Amino acid sequence: MRIIIADDHAFLRQGVERILRKEFPTAEIDEVADGEDLVKKVMQYQYDLVISDVSMPGRGGMEALHAIKEQYPKLPVLMLSMYPEDHYALRALKAGASGYLSKSMAPEELITAVRRVLMGRKYITASVAELLTDQFSEPEGKLPHETLSDREFEVLKLLATGMGLSDIGKTLFISATTVSTYRTRILEKMNLKTNADLIRYALENGLF
Repeated sequence: MRIIIADDHAFLRQGVERILRKEFPTAEIDEVADGEDLVKKVMQYQYDLVISDVSMPGRGGMEALHAIKEQYPKLPVLMLSMYPEDHYALRALKAGASGYLSKSMAPEELITAVRRVLMGRKYITASVAELLTDQFSEPEGKLPHETLSDREFEVLKLLATGMGLSDIGKTLFISATTVSTYRTRILEKMNLKTNADLIRYALENGLF
């Protein structure tokens, strides 16, 4: 079995690898630090499982997920994140992820998730199942932030922290001009006018 772990923090990659090694001692496990290298590796080698962080410098985990699923729709991908499930879980599942786990998970939860997705099934926690139920029971429409693309949503979260355009650009490995373009799109889609409006919206909707 061959597994690849993608995360920009080496200690997290190593921690996940240690957990996996105890359960799958003969597995080949590769590591990468960003979405760009993840996609390159997946296109180059035949993996049985991808475990990826949602937010990474440059090409983020969500962008990488879309690219991987276009070429290998049956390849199981588990997404990890420090963000609450209601921020990215539904986006990840809709994009083809086999499951979504918090980085604060217990080791046994990761193993349970891995075993399930390797069987071709989805790994959905009780809280994610509740989110799915809520979504289907509220057909009247999406919240404004749910209309954003994955990258726009990522920029929104950073803008809402008060981070400047240049700093966001450095964080995401894109230019400040590109960040400004995303900001304009976000404000238009959400019918807001200023960064203060974005911050207020993020606070009211629990996006921090």
